[in-house]
Amino acid sequence: MTKLRPGVIFGEEYKTLIQAAREGQYALPAVNVVGSNSINAVLEAAAANKSDVIVQLSNGGAQFYAGAAMPDSFQARVLGAVSAAQHVHLLAKHYGVCVVLHTDHANRKLVPWLEALISHGEDYFRANGRPLFTSHMLDLSEETLEDNLSESERLLKRMAPLQMSLEIELGCTGGEEDGVGSDDDIGSDNPKLYTQPEDVLEAYNRLDPLGHFSVAASFGNVHGVYKPGNVKLRPEILRESQKLVRETHDLGENPLPLVFHGGSGSEKAKIAESLGYGVFKMNIDTDTQFAFSEQAGAYVFETPNAFKHQIDPETGVPYKKVYDPRKLLREGEKGIVTRLTEAFEDLRSTGKSLAQ
Repeated sequence: MTKLRPGVIFGEEYKTLIQAAREGQYALPAVNVVGSNSINAVLEAAAANKSDVIVQLSNGGAQFYAGAAMPDSFQARVLGAVSAAQHVHLLAKHYGVCVVLHTDHANRKLVPWLEALISHGEDYFRANGRPLFTSHMLDLSEETLEDNLSESERLLKRMAPLQMSLEIELGCTGGEEDGVGSDDDIGSDNPKLYTQPEDVLEAYNRLDPLGHFSVAASFGNVHGVYKPGNVKLRPEILRESQKLVRETHDLGENPLPLVFHGGSGSEKAKIAESLGYGVFKMNIDTDTQFAFSEQAGAYVFETPNAFKHQIDPETGVPYKKVYDPRKLLREGEKGIVTRLTEAFEDLRSTGKSLAQ
């Protein structure tokens, strides 16, 4: 098995990582982060489980990283993402795993944000000989297929010289993620939640000659967790999409790198089935948010007076060592690590890091 240097990977290294995942029928969790605490927890979890990992930012997560009070929201989205990327570049290699650095769901209104990040990536590439991000996601699944693919072509042409990859979405992931999408989409009878294999083939025909890309092909996925029975996952859509591309172009098994969006709350059997159809990446956000808050909340509930008084009003005992923000944040980080340990196991990536 090919070994890679630890740290943020890109270009041929990224292709090597994806190929190893597809051949080994495992996937990496792609975790949305909002600050240095969540980034560090993801890196810690990956190192503890000896698995590579994907760190990604939504536009809202990037904005929060820059600071909620920054007056220019667009600038905050851009600079927050750049700052987070620099943080990951600086620390990832010291955790001894390979890290994919990615941005999540950019719809039509967020294309300027994506283009601004590519511009920063061009500057970073000129200075360092490597891109700032491994990949970006363009989500034009709400647009026509032609609009989706023509814009994907335009951006991939710009990203390919930087040795970057593009993730696209075909079919809609239900629910809402940082202002992209709507809960109105949720429902097992909504055809928009199920990608047509013919659309996947069209994407391959148009994008493969231009550069590296991956496809988030919807098979009933929904952001967040949802009432059982409200959404039906159909991984066979992935199987048929791979089959059509493979037979049309006389390619090997599972020729397309596929992405599983809306992984939180998904049935473990459906996750396992999708791994056999070329899924190398599964997004997880809602579950890690809850894992952080659940454990941080439990810490507060253990000594609630410490979060109301600096000194206990009855005993006179000071609470400084309890309400120290580092204690609370660390508990939240540990919650993320615990949940990601489960995710690495579900995705079969535990112990399979390519880092040497």
